[in-house]
Amino acid sequence: MIALTVSLQVVPGCRDDFLQAIGENAERSFTDEPGCRYFDVVCDLDDDHHFVFHEIYDDEAAVAAHRAAPHFKVWREAAAKYVVPGSQVNTLSRRLFHHS
Repeated sequence: MIALTVSLQVVPGCRDDFLQAIGENAERSFTDEPGCRYFDVVCDLDDDHHFVFHEIYDDEAAVAAHRAAPHFKVWREAAAKYVVPGSQVNTLSRRLFHHS
């Protein structure tokens, strides 16, 4: 399993529009991409404009399929309006342990 973690800051005043856009992106990830297994978005308790996404995919090919999906282009264009420039940090990692 491959984890994609994204940390970013949302432009003040854009939080609700951002949440709608990321929710639509997550929904499409699950319906359009068989390799998407998990999508979580959390907000910093001390800064409600700082978000972290945590997504789980079957493998690197599934992550590539996510990035190539038509809805991801829509998300990238929306993110350009909502995300503070230079604040986004993406990390790909191999999932080694999970407990729930």
